[in-house]
Amino acid sequence: MPSVNVNFSPEHLTTKDGSAFVASLVDPKVWSGIQLLNYTPLHELKDMSIVRFRGMIQDMQDPEMYLERYEVIKEDSTCRLQEGKYRDCLLLNDGERVNHDAKANVHGERRTFFVISIPGLNDWCQEYESQCSRYNFSKHVKTEVSGGKKRSAPIEDDSMQCETSSEPNADTDVNKRKRTEGQVDESTSVGEVNHSSNTVIGMEYHLNSPIPSRPSKACMIKIYEDFEKYKLNTIVDVIGFLSVNPALDASTMDVDMFDNINEIQAQNPPPSLIPRLHAITVHSLPHPNPLLDERLLWSRDERNSTDLIDDFNMLAAGNEFRNFLKLCLFNDSLSAEYLLSHLISSVYCRAESRCLGRFLLNLFNIPHKNIPQYTKQLYKLLDLLIPASHYITMTADTLNDSTFGPKKDYETNKLVSGMLQLAPQTHLVIDETFTKSETLNSNGILSMQILGHVMKYQQLKCNFQYYEIEYEVDIPILCLSENKSILPYDVFVPIEYDDQSLQVIEESLKAASHYLNATRLNHFRRFLTKAKLAEFSVNPAESEMVQNDFVEMRKNKTIRDADELHHLLVLARLLAVARGKNMLDKESWELAKQMEATRQRRLIEISP
Repeated sequence: MPSVNVNFSPEHLTTKDGSAFVASLVDPKVWSGIQLLNYTPLHELKDMSIVRFRGMIQDMQDPEMYLERYEVIKEDSTCRLQEGKYRDCLLLNDGERVNHDAKANVHGERRTFFVISIPGLNDWCQEYESQCSRYNFSKHVKTEVSGGKKRSAPIEDDSMQCETSSEPNADTDVNKRKRTEGQVDESTSVGEVNHSSNTVIGMEYHLNSPIPSRPSKACMIKIYEDFEKYKLNTIVDVIGFLSVNPALDASTMDVDMFDNINEIQAQNPPPSLIPRLHAITVHSLPHPNPLLDERLLWSRDERNSTDLIDDFNMLAAGNEFRNFLKLCLFNDSLSAEYLLSHLISSVYCRAESRCLGRFLLNLFNIPHKNIPQYTKQLYKLLDLLIPASHYITMTADTLNDSTFGPKKDYETNKLVSGMLQLAPQTHLVIDETFTKSETLNSNGILSMQILGHVMKYQQLKCNFQYYEIEYEVDIPILCLSENKSILPYDVFVPIEYDDQSLQVIEESLKAASHYLNATRLNHFRRFLTKAKLAEFSVNPAESEMVQNDFVEMRKNKTIRDADELHHLLVLARLLAVARGKNMLDKESWELAKQMEATRQRRLIEISP
């Protein structure tokens, strides 16, 4: 790992050494030398340290004007210019003040993104990232320590407040924090806040995790350029200056002059809970898998990276993964092939209302009465392989009591997250084996509508009360059920099993777990992500073959319209990619046709 000097203050970033550091960040491997805020306790870091944060953009706040450069009048009436970029507070020594009327003052614009650690990121990913962080840092970075004093709430341009070189009174800060925590109303749910003037917003509302049972860490990222480049729900890796000055906490502000205290509190949470990070550089992540990210390296990678590349083969990994899935699915080869195709699917193109590459799957005919824990056991195995996922039991209580879509809270000017506000390629596994005929309330009906819209269009509706905005998502959805689901999946596959496979399924699941040794785990995790990202094309000869077959299938009434042809092409593409191919060939096309014919026969046989 290249050694990285990160002992820079914001003012020194424009020096020769600082410019060299910024230029070095073009090399992805240099990023591994920057400490990960996700896995480092805040008390081990100094204010204005250079750190990293990886996460999903959950909310975007209004534009903020700040003093990029300002004139400071010293105690002896002489003046100096101070840089304000990458800081929340104005940097002043004792006896100094800002000359707000100076012609040398420069105002800049920045945006604040509320970024949370990737929702649903599975344990193996977190452990890998944490190991990278632990290995790379045996010592803590030492940078400047700056104090702060009580400030007024931000007003338009003058959002940056004074910062002095003197240390704050530690006892005072602790007491304020305790008093604040004492006022939190623990009965307030994650999705709402009591908007009374004397209520302090609770921690869960501040953190705003889409999956409350798996709370995320949060960070407020200050962006200085390319504002339109970033979209809601995308994954970013950010290097910047950490800002944890206690003066940023709303509880330290003079807010009596403001009517809406809730907004001040929501937009200025305690930095000990939600730190600020002033971005030096931002990298958009195409996937959440840390194994394929050059920006995450540790000793084991450096020793074995060559071996892993030499040993890994898409065709071999796909064949072994297919065997693993057969063990999990009653030795049903067809179901294993469809599940494999689903797990490597992703939206690769959008044309009008169509999502090319979407492959939502419903595996049904699961013998839930015989093996009531089967779906949970299957998910636990998939959980070991998929970078990010979430498991939902589809019951009336889940639909009635959960918030599926984000909603704008105008009292706090905050987008309150919903369960389906997930990062790209986060797999959603819906267990319908617990579904009963129960009544849905208005929220339950709304939840079904939001879920149905995500399934059909891969778009998530965000409720802004007076209107809705649709944001693009890429959420592969797998449904496990006894009967065929009523939701609009792309493919419905009845699992086929006999008495013998049913009797030994518990042993088969144990065998599948043992099958996942360290090497196979590594290969399968890489295989699933590499397949999602694989380049694929169709040459003219195969395109003509598909067109001719389409005409014949229309004549034979084995296919009805262009939508069914699109589905068949997607399946053929996934089958080819799973076998290490980057172009459509006759073998994959014929296999897709054969699988679809077998699936259709099963559906006819199982129908009442």
